[in-house]
Amino acid sequence: MSYCESTSINVFMVPNGDSASNLLWKKGVPANIPINILSQQELPPVVKSCRLPALVEKDGNFCRAGLAVVLRHIIWRTCETDCNRKDVSELLGFKKTCLKACAEVSQWTRLCEISIPLAVEGFVKDLSDQRVTIPPEILHLEHKLGEPVRIHNDDKIRRQKLQLLSKESNKESIGSGSERSLGCFSDGRADAPGGRKKENQDTDMDSLELKTALSKLTVEQVPAVTNREQSCIRKVKTTDLPPLEHIFAEGLYFTLTDMVLLPCLHYFFVSLGDCRDETLKTLPLLARWYQRVQEISGVKKAAASCDIHLLNLSAPLRSSAVAVSSSCEPKNDKDETTDFHFRGGPRPTMNKLEENGISANFTSHPYPSWTLDWGNLPIAVNPIEGSLSSERALRKQQQLDNIISIVTKRANPGDTIVDFCSGGGHVGIVLAHTLPLCQVILVENKEESLIRAKDRCDDLKLNNIWFIQANLDYFTGPFEIGVALHACGVATDMVIDHCKKTQAAFVISPCCYGFIQNTVKFSFPRSQKFRSVLSYKEHMILCRFADQTAVHLPPERKIIGKKCMGLVDLDRACSAEESGYTAYVSSMEPNSCSPKNNLIVGSLSGRPLNLIA
Repeated sequence: MSYCESTSINVFMVPNGDSASNLLWKKGVPANIPINILSQQELPPVVKSCRLPALVEKDGNFCRAGLAVVLRHIIWRTCETDCNRKDVSELLGFKKTCLKACAEVSQWTRLCEISIPLAVEGFVKDLSDQRVTIPPEILHLEHKLGEPVRIHNDDKIRRQKLQLLSKESNKESIGSGSERSLGCFSDGRADAPGGRKKENQDTDMDSLELKTALSKLTVEQVPAVTNREQSCIRKVKTTDLPPLEHIFAEGLYFTLTDMVLLPCLHYFFVSLGDCRDETLKTLPLLARWYQRVQEISGVKKAAASCDIHLLNLSAPLRSSAVAVSSSCEPKNDKDETTDFHFRGGPRPTMNKLEENGISANFTSHPYPSWTLDWGNLPIAVNPIEGSLSSERALRKQQQLDNIISIVTKRANPGDTIVDFCSGGGHVGIVLAHTLPLCQVILVENKEESLIRAKDRCDDLKLNNIWFIQANLDYFTGPFEIGVALHACGVATDMVIDHCKKTQAAFVISPCCYGFIQNTVKFSFPRSQKFRSVLSYKEHMILCRFADQTAVHLPPERKIIGKKCMGLVDLDRACSAEESGYTAYVSSMEPNSCSPKNNLIVGSLSGRPLNLIA
């Protein structure tokens, strides 16, 4: 907020209950941002269902929760007020997606929101040992800064870099009398300049990468190199071009990632004390990054206003890469122990399951002919309001009928129903309208989708619905029923896990099986029943073929795809049953309403959810 000079948002600090730490909040408060104190009891009801930080609108029913979501919204608000703040808008990076994905699937979001803050906090609290042990998360970040940079226009910039390196090498050759050159050869190839060492940090600060990075933060971009490359440079193969160096955390450009990491790494460097110089030899890239960030206009001023006095580190020159073995490295499934009995394709995998008594059996839908009277519902309730064609709107109505028929038979007055991955709110809006005595909450991480849903609810004057823009982990409120229509990939597993934690029933239609993969929290197969038969690699075969159910595909392939869908979702249902649930897999009626027409339905044993034997 200090960097953006944001003044349109009221800020409240919420004490955590520790009276000793409550006195410390004033030390880090920016002088230019008014701060108020608010107790847990005084929080708006919708905020009580979320992890902080959270940002709530004045009407009290629209909330944004989670560090990345809140910071991205502050940036949008700043740019709406002043469209010339290019230094602020560029924080969101290319395609404006910086820290947009949840920590389950985005390595950078996880580093910024969870891994690095927790690692630094733990390190600062445990400084009793005289010998400094660098947290593996910090080493992992150092390793990331040493990886080659990949950006959407890197070919152009790498050719510019090759041209500059060629000119520099030619000058050195003339001065030393040497005939060595990094120029162009007759076959269009160039010597790899990756091992070239810079003489000092100032030379690095004047590098092509840094100039290109800083030009993105100005209102009028100045190209780093204005002259066209030599013809021999243009002929060099992309694989032979010099790699770009990390200037900032995610690559070449200063983004929100750098802004979030800066205070964390600052306190880590401060806490090193007398061991700082020795430790920096292990973290040369992080030290150089820390100095580069300070070169960004406005960073020092914003830090000073938050009582953060940035250090002037004597960053060592980049040496040979430090070998990093970090537990934070994502598991490389290609390194999985070779399964000599593995055979590719879905049929061997399905046969292996059948040999062990597991097949894709679908339970009959409990209410196959149930339907809402769509013709007599307000237009804002109808999915056709979402600018869908008449054919798509009909299919969407059929999908909603399948889910709502089960939920309405289960819901009791006063229940809270959460529409996870709600998108534009097709499911949640219908539920809020048809069940006025229930509280409905839409949880979605795309702001534009929630805004569309809120506009529709305002037209309907619904007062029993909340809107929460957040990743799933930041919703922490109690609820009785969780629903999700076409939750992509591991989002389905996240929703089921969320429901299990609160012992809530669930009605979920999965989607995008091909996006399923092991994450920090989830591994596949999900159930012990399937794990005892299939390896991860075999399960991924089922997931890949489960996506082959599109209308245009041959009938035989669609049949195999449907069976694979059923097996993947049966694994999920079995996992829920192993946690004390009663669960089953059904198909929507009619099947033509969607190529992804599975339903996973479950409730805690003893709390039946219209299960059909």
